[in-house]
Amino acid sequence: MKIKLKNCLSALIMGIFLFPAFTSFGFVAGIDSIKTPDNWFLLDPMEDGFMGTGTEKAYDLILKNKTPKQTVVVAVIDSGIELDHEDLEGKIWVNEGEIPGNGIDDDGNGYVDDVHGWNFIGGPDGSHVDADSHELTREFVRLKAKYEDMEQEDVKRRNREEFAYWERVKANFEESKKEAQTNYNMYSNMMEGFSGMAELLKDEFDRDNFKKEDLNDFEAEDEKVQNAVDMMTQLFSMVNMQDPGINEILGMLGDAVEHFEVQAKYAYNTDFNPRDIVGDDPENYKEKYYGNNDPTGPDPSHGTHVAGIIAANRGNDLGVDGIAEHVLIMPIRAVPNGDERDKDIANAIRYAVDNGAHVINMSFGKSYSPGKKQVDKAVKYAARKGVLLIHAAGNSSKEINPNNNFPNRWYERRGESNSWLEVGASSSIDGENLAADFSNFSKERVDLFAPGVDIYSTVPGSEYKSNSGTSMAAPTVSGVAALLLAYYPDLKAKEVRTILKSSVYRPEVEEVNLPGQEKTIRFDELSGTGGLVNAYQAVQMAESMQN
Repeated sequence: MKIKLKNCLSALIMGIFLFPAFTSFGFVAGIDSIKTPDNWFLLDPMEDGFMGTGTEKAYDLILKNKTPKQTVVVAVIDSGIELDHEDLEGKIWVNEGEIPGNGIDDDGNGYVDDVHGWNFIGGPDGSHVDADSHELTREFVRLKAKYEDMEQEDVKRRNREEFAYWERVKANFEESKKEAQTNYNMYSNMMEGFSGMAELLKDEFDRDNFKKEDLNDFEAEDEKVQNAVDMMTQLFSMVNMQDPGINEILGMLGDAVEHFEVQAKYAYNTDFNPRDIVGDDPENYKEKYYGNNDPTGPDPSHGTHVAGIIAANRGNDLGVDGIAEHVLIMPIRAVPNGDERDKDIANAIRYAVDNGAHVINMSFGKSYSPGKKQVDKAVKYAARKGVLLIHAAGNSSKEINPNNNFPNRWYERRGESNSWLEVGASSSIDGENLAADFSNFSKERVDLFAPGVDIYSTVPGSEYKSNSGTSMAAPTVSGVAALLLAYYPDLKAKEVRTILKSSVYRPEVEEVNLPGQEKTIRFDELSGTGGLVNAYQAVQMAESMQN
């Protein structure tokens, strides 16, 4: 994603609001142009006026006097989950076959002391992979060893296709690495400059945090102070947040700096390889039993937010209500700060299936997948075992296809999974901005959209925060799927998929802004169903099928 920046102020705005969209997945922060209730994703379009899931309506009008038939296990393959969050109490899956801490594989599943799931990117000594490189970088390193000094005419016929692939990888890598370093330098300089201005004005106003109203009609005697006032006035006028303080703005700019620092120092660093921590052979896809039993990891922010959307305790007067009440979250850590590895994802899917998951949430993805065949085998395994897989479409504002977005439901050889849902992100208002500006889309490859903008959920430290991304939209759908399976346990995975697609709410707006571009498109052209996931209508359909 390329952005031409006219000046440092516009650069700051782009950094605060759009920097996470440079990556395919993760949080997209700072989108808050219209104040909405914290629980808007649970509300109903027709009853409440917000483009939510109709979850509360389903509970109130259909499920109020019904008894759930089973507790549904949702595996969350992610960065890690805070197991003791106050609003996830009683919602973390427990492996009843394991005796905690005895160092024995009591249940014989090959994973020692996996009481609350597994960490496929941890070391046997309890250490963790935090940052990792992009798959693009790893492919560049792999292919460089074979083709760096070769010309096309020197390549054997059987290797010509791979050589052409190498040329594409090389060009993409070199451009991406240069862009990441440029952005890191730029945002670091901006952070330093704007922080200096902020400190100057904090001293002037004698306060630790100031807002736009503090700058109004303020005239400084010192030219340097006045320049800072003028710059900050413009900044507050352009920032798309609800009544922010300067500390909130600088905090988000700091997130941008951190993001591009990881990109520059790790993601595109050909010498960086943290895999030694794990101690496995990353090319040996037959190897399954590695990692450790700590599914929290060093930074469980993303996974904890995802888990809360699905399963935060309802009605306990704490921060947020999740979608599904009778659900347990199975934490599986396989996603670092960087691109996940195909071997880990394949093993994570198999672990989830073998240990009783009904639904697998996958809020991650990448643009290259050298081990796709192995991931496909795991996806087929999940389908045979009746497990539903729900995947976030990504945050690159692009039209996805089977060759630019992984993992996906299309098998490398032929066919596709009938137990897979691909989810785009939508906002709270039925208007031209209904499709999130960052969301990927495709009439053929995205199944439906779901709430993914300003979703309030759990984060580490028993705290709560609003974040945006298709990473939030996928667990919204996973929550609705779990809700259906709790009350209608006879439904098969492919039937749940059919219900969720057939019961979507179709908004009144016809034309919406095409994500990432300055033109409009029919909303029903962005996904196969042309609609938004709706729990109320899905429960209605499930009830009808049961009767």
